[in-house]
Amino acid sequence: MATYGRLRRLWLTRFSQPAAERVIHRHVLRTAPVRVLELGLGLLVRTERLLTAAASRPTPAPVHYVGLDRFEGRAAGDPPGVSLKEAHQRLHKLAKVQLVPGNVDTSLARVCNHLGSFDLVLVSADTDSRHLERCWFFLQRLVTPATTIFVQPQASAAWSTITKARIDELAAKTVQPALRRAG
Repeated sequence: MATYGRLRRLWLTRFSQPAAERVIHRHVLRTAPVRVLELGLGLLVRTERLLTAAASRPTPAPVHYVGLDRFEGRAAGDPPGVSLKEAHQRLHKLAKVQLVPGNVDTSLARVCNHLGSFDLVLVSADTDSRHLERCWFFLQRLVTPATTIFVQPQASAAWSTITKARIDELAAKTVQPALRRAG
């Protein structure tokens, strides 16, 4: 895919909306991640921009994207999103895409041993916090110290990065109560 022009880069990193996502776009254009994991896809606008930007950078391999979302299983109070079929239709031309439907904790538990490590992980505020707490144990298997992990604490909030060490701490907090109950 052709590289982004200067105006497109400028718009994406300085003027695109929502402004909170600009930090992700700057990171993608700077580092060119090859393996991306996203928990909570929402309406796919962020994902499409991210994959287009990642594919515009010269990389040794095509971008491999894994997205976990509830898709058709959304409850009435959940943030809006797209269907699994629509997500496949919109994303398959941008990267090698693997979409996993269901709650993020059970979906991640089901597939984490088959995924390998990622360069970039996005944890969206669209993800239910009850299910997210149970994900940290599985996420620690998918990240390395070189992985960039962006977390959005609440909808429309700024994205921030966390380290692998923080993932390990969150995973330990999740596992400790289970060990006490089993003990």
